[in-house]
Amino acid sequence: MDGRDLVRSMKAVGSAGAAQGLRTVRAAWRRNRADAAGLPVRGPERARVPGAVQEVEPGPGGGTLRFSRSELRIRVAVNGAVFWGWDGAEPEPSYALAGRCPEPDPRAVLEPDKDGGWRVVAERVTVVVSRLGAIEVCTPGGVMLRRELPPRWWEPEEGGPARWMQRSEVTADARFFGLGGRASGPRLRDGTYRLWNTDPGRAFGRGDDPLPLTMPVQLVVADAATHLVFHDTTWDGTVTLREGEEGAGSGHDRPGACEVRIDGGPLRCWVVVGTPARVLLAWVALTGAPALPPAWALGHQLAGRGLGNEEEVRRTVAGHQEHGLPLDAVHLGIDHYAERQVFTVDQERFPKLAVFSEELRRDGIRLVSAVGPAVKATPGNAVYDDGVAEDAFVRDASGRLVKAVASPGEAVFPDFTHARVRQWWGGLHAERIAQGFAGFWHDMNEPTVFAAFGESTLPRSARHALEGRGGDHREAHNVYGLCMASAAYEGVRELVPDQRPFVFSRSGWAGVQRYGGTWSGDAATGWPGLRASLSLVLGLGLCGVPYSGPDTGGCDGGPSPELYLRRLQLGAYLPLFRTHAGMRAGHREPWEFGPEVLEHARVALVGRRRLLPYFVTLAHLARRTGAPYVRPVWWGAPGNRALRDCEDAFLLGDCLLVAPVLGPGGDRRAVQLPRGRWYDTATGRAYKGPGQVLVDAPLSRIPVLARAGAVIPVRGDDGRLELEVWAPVRGRTGGGVVVRDAGDGWDEPEVERYVARWEGPRVVVEREGEDGVRVPSHPVRVRGLDER
Repeated sequence: MDGRDLVRSMKAVGSAGAAQGLRTVRAAWRRNRADAAGLPVRGPERARVPGAVQEVEPGPGGGTLRFSRSELRIRVAVNGAVFWGWDGAEPEPSYALAGRCPEPDPRAVLEPDKDGGWRVVAERVTVVVSRLGAIEVCTPGGVMLRRELPPRWWEPEEGGPARWMQRSEVTADARFFGLGGRASGPRLRDGTYRLWNTDPGRAFGRGDDPLPLTMPVQLVVADAATHLVFHDTTWDGTVTLREGEEGAGSGHDRPGACEVRIDGGPLRCWVVVGTPARVLLAWVALTGAPALPPAWALGHQLAGRGLGNEEEVRRTVAGHQEHGLPLDAVHLGIDHYAERQVFTVDQERFPKLAVFSEELRRDGIRLVSAVGPAVKATPGNAVYDDGVAEDAFVRDASGRLVKAVASPGEAVFPDFTHARVRQWWGGLHAERIAQGFAGFWHDMNEPTVFAAFGESTLPRSARHALEGRGGDHREAHNVYGLCMASAAYEGVRELVPDQRPFVFSRSGWAGVQRYGGTWSGDAATGWPGLRASLSLVLGLGLCGVPYSGPDTGGCDGGPSPELYLRRLQLGAYLPLFRTHAGMRAGHREPWEFGPEVLEHARVALVGRRRLLPYFVTLAHLARRTGAPYVRPVWWGAPGNRALRDCEDAFLLGDCLLVAPVLGPGGDRRAVQLPRGRWYDTATGRAYKGPGQVLVDAPLSRIPVLARAGAVIPVRGDDGRLELEVWAPVRGRTGGGVVVRDAGDGWDEPEVERYVARWEGPRVVVEREGEDGVRVPSHPVRVRGLDER
């Protein structure tokens, strides 16, 4: 560290206080020293490409192609997913996969192709391998969707992990989505995106990248088909994208391009081809069905640094009840715990927490506890002492505990890549459960440390178990949050076997949906934060993580009444709906803005409560099919290019189209509609798509349109489930599905299917079943009959 580094480090920690700052600088010195001793010097490297194919060996679902300097194994699974791995890489072990790899498709065969190449022909995809190792992914009809050029490796002459590069081409009309939670999406423009989970250190905005949850998952949408590609390696790397350009009759098409550069790990890949719905279905079949949140977790949840003690929580809850604002959960953050100790609540702030939590539960309000991975490294701290006895904490290459400065002060970090440590950590949740907590919120689990200089994470040389394989933090960093979520989910499931766990995490990786949802933190001050929030939720949904959302309502510096309402109105239609309370960091309660804002806020919150049965249905469908709650407007029509370029609206399930107001001063906005008739749910006015229409967007609401024929389960005035049916176009039928809430346990509810049709002058709604059709058992309200 030179003098300039020292100056920067002192500026970075000056606000934390002299003692904390000194600890941070000292930890940074230790980190640099550990990396210098524990990481190998790369030295000279040799570049390598596969060379020419020498030998071919057919196998189940594909086969093995041996090149002069490499080997490629390719296999098509029974669900249509294609796997290939270079240099002996196999699908397992993998942190992304849920259980065993699917069986190979016995109908897929490896056969000779032209120019000395080979191809694997399957029902849903054709994979062509050239003589020099290029791989083309094609539709069954032979239309090329993606062409992977021969990869290149750089291998240290002294040994060690090889870094590699994979360049690809896609069709000129293709658009890129995914890569985890990206604030600049959902459509990913030209640029370089890093694959390294990072704490932004502030409220995130459109230009921030990377963020806490990145993953090497691309969803590519083109006229011919949609395909998902997943490079299964957890190492640091970058993805550089360049959209293509069509010649439009005046020249040649320029294909789109993708370049993946990874610092180590295997070069292996999964590809799925089909419609967006089919692609996501196959993806969650590989990586695991999304965990089903309890019904209360689909309601309004409240957090904030202003809820620092029991009195403040009571005041805020009473304010919501007094003003008729629905509230389903209250979150207590990391700063609410004694000396910021993991699993130990501050007894002075919350002297009778178990009693208090039971009082809240009687009012239908649950408590959710924040949990961070950092454990205060102080003898006498029960979690620290127990973890040392269990040998649970990350160590450096010399065997010493890795210590860094985090929220509790100088801290150590559990090695969640060890099954024994995950089991130990899961058992610690018993204390919180006994205190009445019903859910767990993971924060700063990238993991984040207070860095005086360098990266705000553990030393890259820190050693991890990696399920017995052994390795360092370069390989473990991106899956640290995923493994922590696994520990909490499995631990709570064992402690409370009759209830579904509720866990959501700021960080994670591919497959994190198996253990719960994700939370993206505070959006940046001002209007750009709205677009960033929507981008993250859409992008994560297309990567297989359907339950997510940002903090909403307040924002840094204090929002204007208009911005406050627009944030609240958007959040009310996202899966995780969590608002802020308290005056700290600019977060304010709705009634503090005055009666007009309070009334508009009540409309948003009551509207969310009314749609709770619909959100429950979407949660069950996401678990069964992988389809996200929040979908891009092109979900059902990926070939519609105008819809592919629409980023300021979204579908909520199949039935609703939500068009949030993302800029100041607007009371009308343009909405790009998919095909069909759509009704403004506030006015009943009908619009015809596809095309763009102008709709009213007063300060009191944002435009929400219902698809003609939709059958939507809603909560009636008496609290019972009702069916809201929007009249289908005459001569056509509509319909929908309903999955009723069966409680917070594991009971499998029945999927009810309904059809709506015209019968003379009226709309008839019937329930379909194995014994034919019958009258619905729920009250039915038909809307859209007086369309204008």
